[in-house]
Formats: sequence, C-alpha cells, structure tokens
Amino acid sequence: MTPIKSAWDAVGGDPALLSRVSTVVRRAALGAKLPVRELARSCVGACALAAAELGARRAGLAEVPEVRVDDGAVATAFRSERQLLVDGRAPVVFAPLSRFWRTADGWVRTHANYPHHRARLLTALGLPEDAPAPVEDVAARLAERCAREVEETVYGAGGLAVALRTPAEWAAHEQAAAVAGRPLVERGRLDSAPTRVLPSVENASPLLPAAGLRVLDLTRVLAGPVATRTLALLGADVLRVDPPHLPELPDQHADTGFGKRSAALDLATDRGAFEELLAAADVVVTGYRPGALDRFGLSPEALAERRPGLVVAQVSAWGAYGPWGGRRGFDSLVQVATGIAAVEGSADGPGALPAQALDHGTGYLLASAVLRALTEQAYDGGSRFVRLALARTAYWLTDGLERGADGHLPYDGPDAWLAETDSGLGRLRYARPAVSFAGAPADWARSPVPWGTDAARWV
Repeated sequence: MTPIKSAWDAVGGDPALLSRVSTVVRRAALGAKLPVRELARSCVGACALAAAELGARRAGLAEVPEVRVDDGAVATAFRSERQLLVDGRAPVVFAPLSRFWRTADGWVRTHANYPHHRARLLTALGLPEDAPAPVEDVAARLAERCAREVEETVYGAGGLAVALRTPAEWAAHEQAAAVAGRPLVERGRLDSAPTRVLPSVENASPLLPAAGLRVLDLTRVLAGPVATRTLALLGADVLRVDPPHLPELPDQHADTGFGKRSAALDLATDRGAFEELLAAADVVVTGYRPGALDRFGLSPEALAERRPGLVVAQVSAWGAYGPWGGRRGFDSLVQVATGIAAVEGSADGPGALPAQALDHGTGYLLASAVLRALTEQAYDGGSRFVRLALARTAYWLTDGLERGADGHLPYDGPDAWLAETDSGLGRLRYARPAVSFAGAPADWARSPVPWGTDAARWV
C-alpha cells in the first residue's frame, strides 16, 4: 500500500479520489534513514484531499479539485518553527536543558522548554531552580544514574525525561503493544445528531472548505496547533484558548498562530464563558495529555452531550491507553522512546529526524480527520470524535511506510516556499502553506497576534 493511500484510508477517504492527487518529487527533501519524506508527503496530501473533497461538496462542484503535493513546500512546512524569523531573530527551538544526556548506562533525553517543566526536572535531580550552572550540574547528576531510573524519577516529579531505546527494546514495552493495536486514526460517532447543513461556498475565490466553521483550539505545541493552523488557512474561525497562568512560548505561538485569534481563559473559574463558546462551536480540538481536561467536562462524550453535532479531535503523545497513556510527552521524546533516535543515530550517539515530523505529520492527519468528519456529517449526521497519538504515527513511520523513488528534481532549500509579513509580533519570515489544491488559498488571511490578545468570544 502506498503511503498516501495508508493515510487516506486512515481517515476514511474514498480510494477513488486518490487519482486527484499528483506529487512533485524532490531529492534530498527531509533526508533521513527512515522514510520521513514519504510520511510528510502523505499527511499533507491526505489533508489537502480532505479539504478539496469538503470544498467540492460545499461549492456544488461536479468533481473534487485536483491536489498538488510538492515535496519542497512540504519539507519547508515541516520545519516551519525553524524557518521562522521574528524581526530577523531566529527562534529558540530547544532550551538549554532540552537535549540528550549521557547516563551511567546509556542516554536520556529531557524536555524543559516550559519553565514549569524545567523546574520539575531540576527538583527531580535535587538541584535548585536557580542553579548557577544548570547544564553542568544536570550532566553530572545524570552521569551517575541509569537512564530508566532517571526516566521514572523525573516522571514522578511531573517532569519530562525518556530513556533511549532501540526499536527492539521499544517493541518489548507494554506501551508499544498498546499503540500497535490501535489504528493510525481512531474515529467514530458519539450520537445520532442530525446531518450538518453547511452554507454554500459556490463561486467563492479562494475556495475555503471550512468557511464559517468555528473551531475551539485547546492545544499546545506542536501537533494540535499545526492542525488548527491548517483549519484556519481553510477558512475556519479558530480561537485558541490557553490558561492565563500557562502562556505559550512566544516563538511557538508565532509559528502556529497564523490565521487564529488568541484568548486566555481559566476553565476553573470562567466556566460560563467557556460554555458560551462551546454552544456555538463546530469543532473542539484538544492537545493535553489524556484525561487532563475531563474534570472540566471536556471528554468527547460530555462535549457532544452539551453540543450535539460537534466534532471533537484529540491528540496526545503516547495515546489514551496503555501504561503510558497518562504521561506527558513531546515529539523529541517519542522519537527517543520508540527507537527512532537510535536508528537515526551513529556510533557517537543518538540522532533525530530532520524535522519534528511526528508532530507535523500528526497535525496534518488530525486536520484531515476533522475535515473528513465534517464531510461525513453532511450526509450521515452524528457527533464525531477523532483521536491520534504521536507514538502511533511513529509506529507507522518505523513499521508501515514504504520509501519511494528519489525523483529528478532537487530540493535546493526552503527559500522558494518562504514569505514575509508584518504582524503584532514584528516582521515575520515564515513557511507558506503546503496544503494545495485547485482554488485553494495561497496564504493565511491574518498574521499571528500576541498571546492572549483577543476576548474569549466568537466574532
């Protein structure tokens, strides 16, 4: 099975529509030992085809618009957070304590980009938050300990650290078995709500498949925001909502904030405001660890009960099942646990994919699944849920994808797929959209705004 057919099948797409997709294959785009280029191309292609399908339905077109997937555009978009410049300044992708470390018996990777995760890592290692030389101190502490001991100790303190595993070691883990037993995209009905009636977008230019839809974005870096950024490109009114005490990292917010509005809302104290948002929402996307939002009534079942006809999309690191189902995680850590870092490494130590491909790929698949759910609602009704996990995408990359031919065109770097714009955050250089079909928007309708700029209400 070709990679794009796997992705399209995973979101329930009609196989006959795959004939509408063409690919511009480029050598050296997202080069790696694993078939990263094929994963990226497939996820973006499935998303573009889902958008074209919904757009054709809403515009009354006789056939689905043609989809064009260019490896150059895809490779650039999959590294969007690294292509970003803010007033000429390059972004901070990883903080000093987010890296690989040698341990007494191997390697461990930590993630400490957020201040609260940094504090928990230092606490777990018995170091003060204001340690004068934290990198040296952490290195010394970790060098004395075994990698899996560090993994459990830091996790117990609410921090993030994962021991390096080979593919065989991960395959023997209970979480790997739980992940492998699930589909790439979990999807289903929640009730028997009536069919969705979407206003016509006939003769619209550009063709915006998600025009008029309201998307409540409760996600954090990076897969969830990539999905909602894509829905914003396609015309949705996307309102990202964050807790006031947990602001997003500025550079990450700038990269994934295109097309969106941004509000701060405390779900514990501002429930009335949230319920007003939910009452008019069409889609809710969550990106917190499984179960973290359930106490606020944000499980798919509870949301659909209060808002019949809703599409609920969820993304997590490890999946909502298995012994690691409740753990926090990020792309870099999933690569380490699942054997990807070992495969991409060398004799000198572990390596990494050329992009945070699990995040970006899962994000585009999530957007694709939402678009397909909206299409299905138009003829079959029902509230819907879709659910993805970075670890399941990793399993697809390592065990289910075929590497394609190299092609004749080169990938000479990202310049052809970069643009610049002014914004409330400064002058931005950014990656242009990779999702492309006949009549598609060429860019986002609005630039990112500073975090928390907007009121928590629909326009």
